[in-house]
Amino acid sequence: MNQDPTQQPTEIDPESEEALAALAETRQRIAEVPASIVVVNHVMGLYELAAIHLSAEPPRLEEAALAIDAVACIVEGLGTRLGDEHKTLHDALANIRLAFVQIKGIIDNAVPLIN
Repeated sequence: MNQDPTQQPTEIDPESEEALAALAETRQRIAEVPASIVVVNHVMGLYELAAIHLSAEPPRLEEAALAIDAVACIVEGLGTRLGDEHKTLHDALANIRLAFVQIKGIIDNAVPLIN
């Protein structure tokens, strides 16, 4: 019995059906939330990503810079379209940029240990 692998199965197993239903429910809940809230949550995730890379031993400045630049693109690019959280995000961006500059300064001015 040869089956065409490109053909979709006509029946879905109960586990897959349950997963599809959960996915549809999640999509529906997200669709009910204002986009600004979802975007703000993503910005906070990028902010946290930058902080994780800055606090790594040793700090991963390139990775942190990418995350900080992504935050800046969204916060500065969208501005007040982000709603009530715009000022908080703008302040957070300034703080993470300052932390980056301070950590980079420490690294750049560190005296290498001579054995």
